[in-house]
Amino acid sequence: MKKLYLDYQASTPVAKEVLLKMQPYFIELFANPHSGDHAMGWKAATHIDIAAQQVAYLIGADSDEVIFTSGATESNNLAILGLAKRAALTKTTRKRILLSAIEHKCVLSAGHVLKEQYGYVVDYIPVDRNGQIISAELEQLLSDDVLLVSIMAVNNEVGSIQDVASLSEVIRNNGAVFHCDAAQAPMAMSMRNFAEQVDMLSLSGHKMYGPKGIGALFISRDLQNQIEPLIYGGGQQSGLRSGTLPTPLCIGLGAAAEYISSAELSGMNNELRARRDKLFRMLTALPWPTTLYGSKFERRHPGNLSLGFEGFNAQDILGALQPNLAASSGSACTSGIPEPSHVLKAMGVTTEKAESVIRFSLGFETSDQELEETVRLIDAVLHRLSGNASIIS
Repeated sequence: MKKLYLDYQASTPVAKEVLLKMQPYFIELFANPHSGDHAMGWKAATHIDIAAQQVAYLIGADSDEVIFTSGATESNNLAILGLAKRAALTKTTRKRILLSAIEHKCVLSAGHVLKEQYGYVVDYIPVDRNGQIISAELEQLLSDDVLLVSIMAVNNEVGSIQDVASLSEVIRNNGAVFHCDAAQAPMAMSMRNFAEQVDMLSLSGHKMYGPKGIGALFISRDLQNQIEPLIYGGGQQSGLRSGTLPTPLCIGLGAAAEYISSAELSGMNNELRARRDKLFRMLTALPWPTTLYGSKFERRHPGNLSLGFEGFNAQDILGALQPNLAASSGSACTSGIPEPSHVLKAMGVTTEKAESVIRFSLGFETSDQELEETVRLIDAVLHRLSGNASIIS
């Protein structure tokens, strides 16, 4: 039986177009891009500059505002810790950090470090039952002592898409810095104006059909002298993130940015959304009570379906589906921790219901046949778990 993969928000495959562009830089064009004394080093550096331009184009920035990192986790840490640590050195009066209650664990962990080690006050912005920021609550939390606000563009568990433009106006009018974890955004929305709306923005290659181990942090040019590096060394990337850049991975991220911002993407996203909706109709037509968590379909990631199976435990369902189907009971970065999703808890979902939720995330490769097989497998597993005889063939 073919193994079914419905965990594309955890990781996408590398697109063939992207892989082909990366390959020469492993064997043929392998020179260190920071070797400034010979033509081979210059050539590698030129191609990294092109990759930075491709990433910059995706979000409407300039290439000198793009810092390559190892992924969105590092980007988020550099943005949040880098700004706050430098601000602490200047004895800033802005000693509060605002984080949305449904941020990725790496953002929440960075906030904890700032609270415990640097004395910052960290407050959490509530969301409604759909995973949307409550604007009135954000406005009430904002004051002239807030240094930074971090809100993700698209949630990694329930797929809720935030109104970044409206949030930006409220936050920046207050004088706070706006950081946005946009790792899930390239698959979900146009990002062409993001550089105008945020001060810092994090991306990850393997969420957008690029390779793992590479990401980027957009830092507005005016803000770059206010960021304390996390990694010190040879002063690469304007001293903000030292270390030899992995040329093939940078090329891959640039190619992925070009791929995901192509004119064909709109049509591909429409097909993805249609298949997501079809899977929803098929699963909810089964004789098992289900609940959809997150925003309505028009305001959620086009491949995301966060569905609770009432009376069942998600871990039991996923375990019984192995090795035939890959899905997730939450973010891949937290699914190994035996605790209810902090995202669902922030949305007001009870522990019992949160533990019944499975995140199905579809990709461009997902076929109608795979959807039908997914529904058949889940129906068989639920029959078995409920005590009815059924065998997965």
